[in-house]
Amino acid sequence: MWIALTLLAAFMQSWRNAFQSELSQQVKVSGVTLARFIWAGPIAAIYLFSLYQFQPSDIPSFSHQFYAFVIGASLMQILATGLMVKLFQLKNFAVGAGLAKSEALVAAILGVLFFGTSLSLLGWVGVIVGSVAVMLLSTQRGVKRLSVNTILLGIGSGVAFAFTSLWVREASLLLIAQPNLAGGISITDTALTDIPFTHRAAWVLLSVISLQTLILVTYLAIKDRLTLQALWQRPRLTILISICSCIASIGWFSAMSLQEVPYVKTLGQIEVFFTMLISVFWLKQKVKINEVLGLILIAVAAILVMWT
Repeated sequence: MWIALTLLAAFMQSWRNAFQSELSQQVKVSGVTLARFIWAGPIAAIYLFSLYQFQPSDIPSFSHQFYAFVIGASLMQILATGLMVKLFQLKNFAVGAGLAKSEALVAAILGVLFFGTSLSLLGWVGVIVGSVAVMLLSTQRGVKRLSVNTILLGIGSGVAFAFTSLWVREASLLLIAQPNLAGGISITDTALTDIPFTHRAAWVLLSVISLQTLILVTYLAIKDRLTLQALWQRPRLTILISICSCIASIGWFSAMSLQEVPYVKTLGQIEVFFTMLISVFWLKQKVKINEVLGLILIAVAAILVMWT
């Protein structure tokens, strides 16, 4: 299940990034970042409501720690998206998206150091192989063509995305059912399995997207109303970005509720392959795709983490 969800997320995220890359040529970074969230909130709410209709479950209990993780993930994802959009404005979509995929290795290191993540030796090999593959594909025009600014933006985006993913997983794992007062069941007696992983992921998703939308809309309404107007004047791209973003987030959040973040993000590097295809055939950007070794390494990394 986590494999299927990750592949869905990677595919939809590659399209979201493509639409964001196009919008970034017309709208400021803050506006392109908001486009990711502005229509995703209602979609996430409908998705959560639908889950409860098809599979009734308890309403979770939201702790202070849950809200702390949600706030942290929301802010980090805004920062990560903004840095990625800046990369897109450097005129190479594939390189920008590729460098940001350093997230998998960063998430593995941070997860082991601070979040109790446990990776097998085979898992570590998969994460490292995937990171090498992404760098090969991202620098196929030559390392010398990459400026220090590009590298820093890419790594910064990857680090911010890594924190986002780790905090999202922690928030999802914290959700437990409300105590049943009529039956006298205490909160400590309720297992995580009482609430399906899909429902827990959907609650986190709705919480994160709602907060992000509130923050960005408030900021732009006070500081830059012209950017809000620019988004309003480009409804097609804005809606497409939000739809792709929400579906991708459903995949990511659900997969990370089931599996450790480094494994999910390493498999998710298949997004680079989707990104290269979109760059060549839809965005008409000149990207060399003859670096077969990089694609083979991504496939090897994916097999290793799935095997693990």
